[in-house]
Amino acid sequence: MKKMCIVTGTRAEYGLLSPLMSRLDSVDDVQLQIIATGAHLSPEYGETYTFIENDGFIIDEKVEILLSSDSAVGVSKTFGLGVMGLAEALVRLKPDMLILLGDRYETLAAAVAASISKIPIAHLHGGETTEGAYDEAFRHAITKMSTVHFTSTESYRKRVIQLGENPSTVFNVGAIGIDNIVNMNLLTKSDLEDSLGLKFNDKLILATFHPVTLENHTSETQFKELLTALDEVDNATIIFTKANADNDGRIINQMIDHYVEQHSDKAIAFTSMGQLRYLSAMSVAHLVIGNSSSGIIEAPSFKVPTVNIGDRQKGRLQAESVINAEPTASSIRQAIQKCDSEAFVKMLETVSNPYGNGDTASRIEDKLIDVVSTIGDLKKVFYDLEVPDV
Repeated sequence: MKKMCIVTGTRAEYGLLSPLMSRLDSVDDVQLQIIATGAHLSPEYGETYTFIENDGFIIDEKVEILLSSDSAVGVSKTFGLGVMGLAEALVRLKPDMLILLGDRYETLAAAVAASISKIPIAHLHGGETTEGAYDEAFRHAITKMSTVHFTSTESYRKRVIQLGENPSTVFNVGAIGIDNIVNMNLLTKSDLEDSLGLKFNDKLILATFHPVTLENHTSETQFKELLTALDEVDNATIIFTKANADNDGRIINQMIDHYVEQHSDKAIAFTSMGQLRYLSAMSVAHLVIGNSSSGIIEAPSFKVPTVNIGDRQKGRLQAESVINAEPTASSIRQAIQKCDSEAFVKMLETVSNPYGNGDTASRIEDKLIDVVSTIGDLKKVFYDLEVPDV
């Protein structure tokens, strides 16, 4: 029996990992272990560990790390608590493999704890770039601590190899978020309206905006520009999903609450909608707007346009359905107008998602079973590429 442990700290991360968790939980010679930490355990962010339990999973460890602060010092202290708490949990669970997704500071804390405890790491979504967030550096650091890598595109596979990882350990499997789109029975528009208690206007806009963590306190200014642009969209219903536990995330959430209070006839906000309602909303949306990775990775599979604002996602591979806008009301307004243009609407009919077709979890499962059965020495030789002399 091989013990495979998944660490999850946010609602979005769990939603992405859930297809893989289900597959591993059904394998006879695999014991799935789950550690919930970070925002999952916070009342402020919806105590979303309950989503995990409601889906029938057993959480083996709940590691409290999140402080009541979204300042830089608060996030750094949370990271420190994460390393300590997760190290203790890993000693108790003794997994044969730790499975991590993405680039958040909670994920980095888990990678540090596992590396020092000599626990091999399987990393999903390495090799990507998000130039506006400190997650960029965290992601590449996690790559260097990992034993096996599952990337979402071939170009990202090449970048992980460029970081010195042996090609035999790096697999392009597509983005795991597409699995839910393909396999989940999404709600109809009518059922979604009933679930949310809201009758949609002609246009449904799904909005998520997170702090751009490598900029200095731009959250309030940039989000105000977004709200100004949204005010000018006629006959629209706006669903806000709130910001995550990053520096200055609270100011965004406060502004959302105020906006919804002032525009209760057309706007609603959620700390977490849950994966089913979120993807169902995306499937019937007129457009997705903000700076969340879901607008880049998942929305193209629905052939729904995305207005991607600012630099948080800068550098990610994008489908043609993604329109980039500066964080100003005028630029955002122009991008929204482009979504309605005849040529753009026609293009959406044939848009292709570069992040795969929805069989990612099964491909990861097959490789994980092979790797965990044969893994030995964790020492790695840096894989050098031939670089021409300058």
